[in-house]
Amino acid sequence: MSVKLEIRIVVLERNLVLKRFWTYFKKDRIYLIGSFVCVTLESMFEMVIPLIMADIIDVGVAAGDKNYILQKSFAMVGCALVSLLLGSLYAHFAARAGQGFGAELRKTLYRKIQGFSFASMDHFSPSSLITRLTGDITVLINAVCNGIRPMVRGPVMMILGLFMTITMSPQLALVFVIATPVLALCLFLILRKLGPVYGKMQKALDQVNSVVQENLTAIRTVKSYVRGGSEIRKFGQANENFRQSSEQAFHYAALNLPCFQFVMYGTILCILWFGGNFIRQGTMRIGELTGFLSYVMQILNSLMMISNVFLMLSRSMTSAGRIFEVLDMPVDMVDGTGSRMVEHGSIVFEHVYFKYRPTAKEFVLSDISLQIRAGWTVGIIGGTGSAKSSLVQLIPRLYDVTAGSLKIDGVDVKEYPVGQLRESVGMVLQKNTLFSGTIRENLRWGNPNATEAELDWACRIACVDEFLSRMPEGYETQLGQGGVNVSGGQKQRLCIARALLKRPRILIFDDSSSAVDMATEAKIFSRLSETLNDTTKIIITQRVRAIEDADCIVVLDNGKISAAGTHDQLLESNPIYQDIYGLQKKGATA
Repeated sequence: MSVKLEIRIVVLERNLVLKRFWTYFKKDRIYLIGSFVCVTLESMFEMVIPLIMADIIDVGVAAGDKNYILQKSFAMVGCALVSLLLGSLYAHFAARAGQGFGAELRKTLYRKIQGFSFASMDHFSPSSLITRLTGDITVLINAVCNGIRPMVRGPVMMILGLFMTITMSPQLALVFVIATPVLALCLFLILRKLGPVYGKMQKALDQVNSVVQENLTAIRTVKSYVRGGSEIRKFGQANENFRQSSEQAFHYAALNLPCFQFVMYGTILCILWFGGNFIRQGTMRIGELTGFLSYVMQILNSLMMISNVFLMLSRSMTSAGRIFEVLDMPVDMVDGTGSRMVEHGSIVFEHVYFKYRPTAKEFVLSDISLQIRAGWTVGIIGGTGSAKSSLVQLIPRLYDVTAGSLKIDGVDVKEYPVGQLRESVGMVLQKNTLFSGTIRENLRWGNPNATEAELDWACRIACVDEFLSRMPEGYETQLGQGGVNVSGGQKQRLCIARALLKRPRILIFDDSSSAVDMATEAKIFSRLSETLNDTTKIIITQRVRAIEDADCIVVLDNGKISAAGTHDQLLESNPIYQDIYGLQKKGATA
């Protein structure tokens, strides 16, 4: 591929990126346009100063006219002050435009992530998404705040400077015909290397964030297994990779300055050589050469600005590509239309197949056919890896079925609006999550408008009242991040109470009582049966005793239904259920 074609492709890509980003300036476009105008006018006033200076030398100094020198000096100071004022206005406008753009882009990206299905979330690690929301957007904000000035000033000063130098001496201006392409070629070769290196550097930063996040999240496990040294070595390796990629990027970026200086000093030497000859020949005056050199410096500085802009844009393009990778993620879960709501809670699986990735060779769930009547209590049991959690995650559309159909109240779940469907399904996940704030704030995730009586009702069913009464501040007790200041069993009961406050038509417990003792577990499910007899309850558990009285018990084995029936029916006919029951009975009597 020719250099000319590659340059055209790069320019085209950057134009497309700029067009896409323009929409995120909708609230601050006036500041963006204002910053462009201020920089343009500032550059124009600065370009007048060398012309005035040349006039002072050739007219005022040559004639010894002090009044003329003073008059022109005031004009030069006036241009400098106006330029300073315009520069200050630019700084204000650019900051407003950059920060507004960043806030809008961050909000859009966060909204996009919130709309991801679980399948979409599996494409990105949490640490990578955090880096894109923070680091990559910060790179783009800096490109706006710090890039508008050189981006506008460089071309304006170069064009005006070339015009003035050609006006003053067309022969000397020919020096730029050679200098400019040489600098442009050097810059292109540097940028050609920098693009992939910046991408590698951002991925290395993702890995650093991933190691830190994983370590801090599992800090108790790390300490209990005395694996601090191993984690430090893992972080050291990730940090070293990031250092190496950063140094490589800096190595190529640093080549820009010596290339520029080589061209700049070569240009100045040529101009002094030819300009001195013109002065001896009488075709050029000293003031003109002084002004010409000033414009040369302006032009060379503008070329340096332009080269820095391209370096900055090279990194910005990498960050922009990473952000667009998230924004352009196709929506794989189409929302249902209308305002349909779950009224009863009956569930029907019709030959359902499911796998997490379309390219996966094997299905996680295969040929699942199951009918659950509204108000039933259904237990799901099976060995580790039998896809119990995968089965229930299809009900609120955390994932979509790959083949077959799943219906609630006789309507395919894909026809329900996702928000309303999930409002009708309460789910206590296998991994309990609490948030920083009070117990009251955490419980009200289930119902923001829950009254004191409703909170008491949910806490009584979930047996939260047993430990809440021992807390001096009650509902106002502060929970640390992730609920670190409550036990595992207390955390599970709080999550159950939170789900109850939704008053859902379908209530799913994904092994969510494993951390409580059997007596408390029995008490919770007994109270659920008494107070929520019209709610469909699905209980995933490893304890047979918790689901003995269920209307239906489903035995899963390797993603397939081995059997379904009551406790007595399965105890008579299903070997898997018999083995589970026998082992637990033996363990209870041992």
